[in-house]
Amino acid sequence: MTASATAALAGQRILLCVGGGIAAYKSLELVRRLRDAGAEVQVAMTAGAQQFVTPLSFQALSGHPARTSLWDTAAEQAMGHLELARWADRVVVAPATADLLARLAHGMADDLVTTLCLATEAPLAVAPAMNHRMWKHPATVANVELLRSRGVQVVGPDDGPLAEGESGPGRLAEPDAIVAALAGSAAAAPAAPATPGLLRGLKVVVTAGPTYEDLDPVRYLGNRSSGKMGFAVAASAARAGAEVVLVAGPVQLPTPACVQRVDVRSAAQMREAVSAALPADIYIGAAAVADYTPRAFSPSKIKKTGTGEVLALDLVRTPDILAEVAAREDAGLKLVVGFAAETDNVADYARQKLASKRLDLIVANRVGVPGAGFESDTNAMTAFWPGGERDFPSAPKLELADGLVALVAERLRA
Repeated sequence: MTASATAALAGQRILLCVGGGIAAYKSLELVRRLRDAGAEVQVAMTAGAQQFVTPLSFQALSGHPARTSLWDTAAEQAMGHLELARWADRVVVAPATADLLARLAHGMADDLVTTLCLATEAPLAVAPAMNHRMWKHPATVANVELLRSRGVQVVGPDDGPLAEGESGPGRLAEPDAIVAALAGSAAAAPAAPATPGLLRGLKVVVTAGPTYEDLDPVRYLGNRSSGKMGFAVAASAARAGAEVVLVAGPVQLPTPACVQRVDVRSAAQMREAVSAALPADIYIGAAAVADYTPRAFSPSKIKKTGTGEVLALDLVRTPDILAEVAAREDAGLKLVVGFAAETDNVADYARQKLASKRLDLIVANRVGVPGAGFESDTNAMTAFWPGGERDFPSAPKLELADGLVALVAERLRA
């Protein structure tokens, strides 16, 4: 258990809703891990979940009786399910079966778990678990995307051996990974608006996360970007009153409140989504867009047989989205902001990028060092603009995002 997870979840009231799948046994360990992180946990179970794990097991681990039915007369005398929905700081559904995801997506309230999820105002996270064919079915894909569009956090599933002897995406994420995802979401939860009205009336387009450039149905070229900084910037801009469109690469982060999210995978898809989101007043390119993509996608898995010791990949440059946006005269942009993640000569490379791409502002940070850059919840950065610069010492990314949004508003006035 990491210190950051313990700090983020300490004192949190977490309602764990357990769905009816074989992975329900892992939810017992999830209760332990959440309590180790300092959270108070109560459990609600579907009828199917009770076929795999007993309510008494959850009671022993959580310290609270597990709720199993809307028709518990004693509990419902005071509308117990509503009290439980109001009690929770966060709700997590694990495992979330295909059926349960479908009912959540379409607002069903035909049992205790779906009623609780519909009645609560707490942030909702789901950890899917099912057969890989069910996970890939268009109905499940659509249901998950619908939930994501409403701000539901989706954790997993993992890829690997499944209970029925097959293998593929559909395994419940490990308890530690679910706890870490919940901790990251809790740490990113916005407090009272730090900059209310600062960008009111303006439209902001933000890109975040990596892009994945597919080689074949199994492999892709990618990078370590977590998307956390871009999501923090989008959240801060929305709290500042802007209309925000967030174009997100393949990351599993909750959609910030009042933000329109567009999910993409490749650099070409990100370019198309950005173009569709313009015109705007401000563009903030925080995504780590791949510089190269395979010249051709192989429809079949590339095999080792016959390739020898070396496999040469034929790669071509991807579109430079940031430079293209900065050069567009029809985009209506008042300010274009870029990001530069470097391992050395950070300031020099950032200034070169600022000039070569004709940006108004660039934010530079060093990656590959502990506590900063990709995958970290904290960062340190320096902003450069023609004739000026400003240092932002190491701090949580949400705090840095608020500082950047304030600087963006300042540069707009200038």
